[in-house]
Amino acid sequence: MSLFNLAFARKHGGQFLLRVEDTDRARYREDSEGQLYDTLHWLGVTWDEGPDVGGPFGPYRQSERLDTYRPVVERLIEQGDAYYCWCTPARLARVREEQQKAKSNVIGYDRFCLGKTAEQRAAEPDCAETPVVRLKVPDDVELSFTDLVRGPVSAPPPDDQVILKADGFPTYHLAVVVDDHEMGITHVVRGEEWISSTPKHRLLYKLLGWPEPAWVHMPLLRNTDKSKISKRKNPAARLTWFREQGYLPEALVNFLCLLGYPPIIEADGTEREVMTYAEFVDGFDFAKVNPAGPIFDLKKLDWLNGMKIRELPVGELASRLLPHLEEAGVLSGNPSLGELGRLKLVTELIQPRLVKLSDAAPLVAPFYVADDAVPIAEDARAGLKDDAGPILDAAIAALETVPQNDDDLLAATRPWNHQVIEEHLREALLDGMGLKPRVAFAPLRTAISGQRVSPPLFESMAIIGRHSTLTRLRTLRASL
Repeated sequence: MSLFNLAFARKHGGQFLLRVEDTDRARYREDSEGQLYDTLHWLGVTWDEGPDVGGPFGPYRQSERLDTYRPVVERLIEQGDAYYCWCTPARLARVREEQQKAKSNVIGYDRFCLGKTAEQRAAEPDCAETPVVRLKVPDDVELSFTDLVRGPVSAPPPDDQVILKADGFPTYHLAVVVDDHEMGITHVVRGEEWISSTPKHRLLYKLLGWPEPAWVHMPLLRNTDKSKISKRKNPAARLTWFREQGYLPEALVNFLCLLGYPPIIEADGTEREVMTYAEFVDGFDFAKVNPAGPIFDLKKLDWLNGMKIRELPVGELASRLLPHLEEAGVLSGNPSLGELGRLKLVTELIQPRLVKLSDAAPLVAPFYVADDAVPIAEDARAGLKDDAGPILDAAIAALETVPQNDDDLLAATRPWNHQVIEEHLREALLDGMGLKPRVAFAPLRTAISGQRVSPPLFESMAIIGRHSTLTRLRTLRASL
């Protein structure tokens, strides 16, 4: 939602405000605000005003704006458009249950407290000590409105919604209207689950004599089985999950922008899904949003993430891999210059194979283990055939003739690089022993990486060097 809000504001030269709506104290967590800032910054979302940067319409935390809401509530009570309600939660639950059993057309508050004084209500059962304040919704409340995405929309009749809770905090319904008016919000952009609340919000604007904003209700995201995404059941509903899994923020932004929105149309009429956020902003229009609930397909995100990874400069990709490699224990939190130099070489080798940053750890790990203690995966060892020993012997003999670097005697003609390594091994194993590449190189791959599948073999040998290559080959040979 924030990405579409921000795109509209940037496209039209408006201001993008960040407001912390923390009036639900039962669900309030002190660390939530910090996580909000961190996640939005990670995605590249910036705001012009907010709790952390200030602005002319502050404060930007609803919990700090209680003095703003109370006069509005009192005004509505004085106008006869709101009233006190002392009904206990037990009574409200009982009324709702009775309405449902009777299959009533109206499910909601029955106005039991309307027109009663505190003394009159106290004489009756199920009376709470502290009242809430409810909005008095007229029977002829307007239910239809125009939505910039959906066109004409009709919502169901609302009941008398609570606008001020017993703890003195406003509900979302009152706070959002007051704040949007006070902060000069021109377009309310939110999920389609709020369509049913829009008549109440429009009523508040009318009762208070305030100009009404434009309404935009975005479609809800769906799982691949068309069900609604649940934060409790689907970890992908939590943005920090994508960071933990190794998705690039620019890939996630690209993916989210395509949910319910068409790709870029090139001059030749072809569609392009890989885009920057700046390109999205440049062509943004709410009229292009598809109101049908888009499918949240992680396979599509994986594809986009892989594309974005391959676009990164090698040095930048290596830097982004560091946190994931440190978390996996492949590198320490303070790697040496030599380790960083090797990481850049390895990154270039594995970049075409990465889908997520977290995929790198098992591919990179073999480059940072002791040469005589490379962990051999069970499937890799089980795949070694009876001829693995002779193959390793021949490979060792062939590579012993290749010098390490330019200081070696034969460096001018046979330096240690992946082309020369491949040439020697092919000559010894394919030509000399008559083996097929798959058979010849499988034991070498296991010796170098400990895996059946690894980064390119000859390039890996070139990176770890002559001594390490021979040590690993000899160690596996000795274990057979």
